[in-house]
Amino acid sequence: MPIAENGDVEVFYEVTGSGPPLVLIMGLGADHSVWELHREAYARHFQCIAIDNRGVGKTSKPVGSYTTADMARDVLAVMDDAGVQRAHVAGISMGGAIAQQVCLQAPERVRSLVLISTWGRLPSFHRTVFEHFKSVRAHTNPGDFMRCLQLWIWGPAYFEKNGTDLETARRDASQNPAPQPQYAFEAQCDACISHDTLERLGEVKVPTLVTIGLEDIFTPFELSQALHNAIAGSELLRFPGCAHTHHWEDLDKFNSATLLFMQRH
Repeated sequence: MPIAENGDVEVFYEVTGSGPPLVLIMGLGADHSVWELHREAYARHFQCIAIDNRGVGKTSKPVGSYTTADMARDVLAVMDDAGVQRAHVAGISMGGAIAQQVCLQAPERVRSLVLISTWGRLPSFHRTVFEHFKSVRAHTNPGDFMRCLQLWIWGPAYFEKNGTDLETARRDASQNPAPQPQYAFEAQCDACISHDTLERLGEVKVPTLVTIGLEDIFTPFELSQALHNAIAGSELLRFPGCAHTHHWEDLDKFNSATLLFMQRH
């Protein structure tokens, strides 16, 4: 079981596939296993290094504040431990915020960036959404909190087609609550709230792909547009009819487009 160390934090990661290294960074409250349907495609072409961020999964869950800069240093520690000097880096939501920090801290170690449903700076409305998530999770049962998340991250079309699957996920959450402690969830939310790289993104010189679902109400299109505007030469890929989880809602298109982008670079 590979473990990297960043100070007192032990960072779990899993390696699958072979080829050029690809670091995969998941979002709020989720562990590395949520990359499964993407890794099935990626691992045929890349050595995939999927990470449990601090506060979740098999990685340490320190008490205290987290920042995306802290978690970027965790990612770099994983790359060191895995013997990877330079890699493609992809991140979903909070993971995309962490990926930005990785590139800003160590640009020479990033071959390309894929920024998925993410942001450079949150407006006050969306900072308040994360604050509300902390409260809702603390005061509801896991199934009800899962319903709250589903309404924010999945699009209406997906709900219509996959209502039974979403109901099953809520029931599973109630019966098997996530092991992430509330304090660690709140610390990850705080990292999302405090993330602010927007004024520095002009420093990013690596090939960058920004992807966004046009029905995303959680991290809406204008946040991805701001990333695209700030990173010279970046590409912006829109997913009509999809929401925050466009990478699952239109899985084949997402996997194909991101693979082609990384293979070009």
